[in-house]
Amino acid sequence: MLLECKNVCKSYGNKEVLKNINLSLPAGKIVGLLGKNGSGKTTLIKAINGLLSIDSGEILIDGKEVGVESKKIISYLPERNYLNVHEKVKDIIDYFNDFYEDFDKDKVYKLLNNLDIQAEDKLTTMSKGMREKVQLSLVMSRKARLYILDEPMGGVDPATRDYILDTILNNFDDGATILMSTHLISDIERVLDEVVFIDNGQITRCESAEKLREETGKSIDEVFREDFKC
Repeated sequence: MLLECKNVCKSYGNKEVLKNINLSLPAGKIVGLLGKNGSGKTTLIKAINGLLSIDSGEILIDGKEVGVESKKIISYLPERNYLNVHEKVKDIIDYFNDFYEDFDKDKVYKLLNNLDIQAEDKLTTMSKGMREKVQLSLVMSRKARLYILDEPMGGVDPATRDYILDTILNNFDDGATILMSTHLISDIERVLDEVVFIDNGQITRCESAEKLREETGKSIDEVFREDFKC
């Protein structure tokens, strides 16, 4: 398994945010981590990325404990844009190129060229949607084993969502896995191989997207709305 979470628990004070999370994801899949806001999605993602410590349990990425080695094979898109908006695009690209051994500089320039973004452009001159596209282009230009995308569709218009989804689909290596967190199910369900529902810090479903549709006769979005009574 590429990603294994075993009895993972995390609390903030008296509030349990993750409750005995057990999850196994193989290589070569596009997986939707689906839940309402505040369900524990981002906490789980941060734990997998080593950005916060868990209280108990174990997380393994390609058999490795979370740490320097596991981070080398994960390309992570956080929920919020973290790029320095006052820097030029070329400077941000150079930073990624220096920091990540698996970064493909030619690839990111190709992606940005398709957006008519130039090396001398500053992020401060761009719209929120365009900045999101720049950050996604950077993340997808790594030759990672596991891509973790936290709400990549959040806060952008439908046309930008389509571009983001197409970029994701067309720019990850065969054999890699994408774990994509979102509450906008209808936007991504056509591309999902597997779905993981998380509610109140617990995994309530983990199964094949196709099997779920066949067994229920409904879309994943409809099942989600029924399960969570949205």
